[in-house]
Amino acid sequence: MNNKPDFARMKFYCDENLCIDCNGCVVACKEAHEVPVGVNRRKVVTINEGIVGQEISVSMACMHCADAPCQQVCPTDCFYIRADGIVLHDKDKCIGCGYCLFACPFGAPQFPKDGAFGTKGKMDKCTMCAGGPEETNSHEEFEKYGQNRISEGKVPMCASMCSTKALLVGDADEVTLIKTYRAVSKGKGIATEAMGW
Repeated sequence: MNNKPDFARMKFYCDENLCIDCNGCVVACKEAHEVPVGVNRRKVVTINEGIVGQEISVSMACMHCADAPCQQVCPTDCFYIRADGIVLHDKDKCIGCGYCLFACPFGAPQFPKDGAFGTKGKMDKCTMCAGGPEETNSHEEFEKYGQNRISEGKVPMCASMCSTKALLVGDADEVTLIKTYRAVSKGKGIATEAMGW
């Protein structure tokens, strides 16, 4: 008997072996959603920068946790998790307290202003290009949350613009299969037979 749900559990994965720290994903996200200056829904983190052979770069954003700590600490319940696992928030309920920022291990929640409790402005974060609670693809939804590419059957802008395909997004099981295939095939060249000639 198959206990797998009928819906996908959407996840991001960044392959550190393929990420080249080009920041294409960061720029694509900012452009697609017209994110304000100072807010970065996605960022590239490089570890061991400058040490030849030991540099590792990873594209980071909201990881859309199954048990999202941001949702657990929010005093206004502005976070909600869709059936496909995408964690979204309602900016109309946000009071800018910053609890979500302290709870998130990935630093995903972003605020347009610095300041004390309640003066930071409405929180912003990666929506996995799934919009927000407003009517799908409406002007109001775009103004608050940016493009809703998921409703159009497209992948998030960051993943679509990744030149090395290091950034994967989709059903968690499918992403795991791709990750496993890449790990098994590493160093063996293209694992499919050549066509033609």
